[in-house]
Amino acid sequence: MSSIGAANEPIATANASPSNRRPPPRQRWVMPGQHPESHRPDIDQGPNIDQAAALAREARLPQIVAELLLARGVTTPAEAFRFLNPEAAHLHDPGLMLGMSAAVERIERAIAAREPILLYGDYDVDGTVAVVLLKTAIEMLGAPAGLVRFHVPHRLREGYGMQSAVLEQAHADGIRLVITVDTGMRAFEEAETARRLGLDLIVTDHHLPDANDAAPAALAILNPNQIGCTYPEKSLCGAAIALKLAQALLERHDPARMREKILPSFLKMAAIATIADAVPLRGENRTIAALGLRELRRPIGAGLRALFAAVALDPASRQLTGFDVAFRLAPRINAAGRMDVASEVVELFSTRDPQRATEIASKLERLNRERREVEAAALTTIEARLETDAELCACRLLLIDGDSWHRGVIGILAARVVERTAKPAIVVSIEDGPDSAIAHGSGRSVDGFPLLAAIESCADLFTRFGGHAFAVGFALPAASLPELKRRLRLYAEEHLAAREPERLLRIHAELPLDRITPVLAGWLRKLEPLGHGNPEPVFLARNARLVTAPRIMKERHLRLELAQESLARETASGSGGISPRHIPTAGGAIRAVGWGLAGLAAELGLAQGSLINLAYRIRENDHPEYGGLEVEIAGIEIAQN
Repeated sequence: MSSIGAANEPIATANASPSNRRPPPRQRWVMPGQHPESHRPDIDQGPNIDQAAALAREARLPQIVAELLLARGVTTPAEAFRFLNPEAAHLHDPGLMLGMSAAVERIERAIAAREPILLYGDYDVDGTVAVVLLKTAIEMLGAPAGLVRFHVPHRLREGYGMQSAVLEQAHADGIRLVITVDTGMRAFEEAETARRLGLDLIVTDHHLPDANDAAPAALAILNPNQIGCTYPEKSLCGAAIALKLAQALLERHDPARMREKILPSFLKMAAIATIADAVPLRGENRTIAALGLRELRRPIGAGLRALFAAVALDPASRQLTGFDVAFRLAPRINAAGRMDVASEVVELFSTRDPQRATEIASKLERLNRERREVEAAALTTIEARLETDAELCACRLLLIDGDSWHRGVIGILAARVVERTAKPAIVVSIEDGPDSAIAHGSGRSVDGFPLLAAIESCADLFTRFGGHAFAVGFALPAASLPELKRRLRLYAEEHLAAREPERLLRIHAELPLDRITPVLAGWLRKLEPLGHGNPEPVFLARNARLVTAPRIMKERHLRLELAQESLARETASGSGGISPRHIPTAGGAIRAVGWGLAGLAAELGLAQGSLINLAYRIRENDHPEYGGLEVEIAGIEIAQN
């Protein structure tokens, strides 16, 4: 089903005239049960209505909630209860993770012997939070001040991953135990350096092993994805693995205090990392995120309180959501690693000084503003190139390079290009090196095109590379950039030959507008936290009638007043009218708002009385004057009479 609608987030535009702008990729609706690669509804399976009805009846759920749960693999009443009511008992035993016993025993020996310990982290939310969790846990076990040290690499000067030079300096400083967090799974050379220096190495990481399933030489490796590990949850983020190690350490000494006092506090931080790192919010990840968000209503640490104040978020006034973490808290925390030094994030969440916490939180807010300004300037250049460079736009994979674009934002830039074009995109910053220019790249992909596989086909060109199906990063000599472009162009032409760029909008269930009620909205809130692997539901209402003419707000946004066609007919014939209980807005219609979709009114010829099919998300507007239930437009098509 093809239609018109909004992308997830608008991209900045250059000063090209509307007549010269290339049309955006078409939006295709993927119906429930339909495979994204299929355009033939006859070979796809829709939702199992009978199975949903049975689950709804046995679990005492609304039918629409049962349909959404089935789509998430929840098939029994017990599974439904567990999904909708996460609790600490759902967390797995950390001892099930391969390598846990050896890691715990070595850390306990280091604490007893007062051996200095180095935590080697990463510069994003996941890596910095992992350092905070493990550092706090080890110090709780009696490690004196200064015994636990940490190193968070500088994104521009060091890049991702361990560096042998840092290990050599650590050895010179008396370190004998190094614990990585959110990194290390492919650090083969650095692990050999640690062995040569006599450093014991514990790797805690969630990234996949290399293509040969090889593992670095280490005293212990904590990674559910390593060969031989039977830990049930394979998609933990790095901070969640650090949480499991902290849990194992602390439960050996005071299990009751760990469960009742410490674990709830640690879950706050682990939830932020879990949501920010976009791991699937199912299974144990959902438990961590849900319980952590619940605990965040009572932020105790000076750092959390200062961060909430900086973003004007009051967790005591309403329940936090995954959106609050992903789009308000996480960008500020990530800004430190993108624009400056991420080690200040560790200080923010470790300090007990409210004034110092406020200073750091204010700095993070400033860095995030700077990040957006740098990003917007580069986006203007990129957008202009997309409008004028026909050869570039003809490519099925877009590789866009620029001189000295800030390396901290090139991943975001690549994501913006994907949103704008619906094509895989790589953004490259060319910088001066000690001997010759170096090209640093970051890429994002689309469904059905594993970008890491494309990069691996050019492995001989890179000095460093890594990633997964949807995101990659690399470095190579700038002189090799033309050859990289040539190879990737040929690779994309071969693997994307049968596809035209399009934005996919997944419809999760059909829900007529007259079935939207406050009770249903309450049930949908129980699906939180929403995010990767547990997406916010997008519903389809067929045959919705415009009660009034479309209204344009601030020249950019679209507002519609809609009624379900069946109810509209009842009103017209005088047979009962529209019940406000079913459509809870004044005047017998429900508001629909389309952010950035003002142009749709003219493009589709919308007018009072128009009949449309509407893809939408349910929203609860808390405005004191015109609040209530409304819907956010995700896509519109003209309905066939």
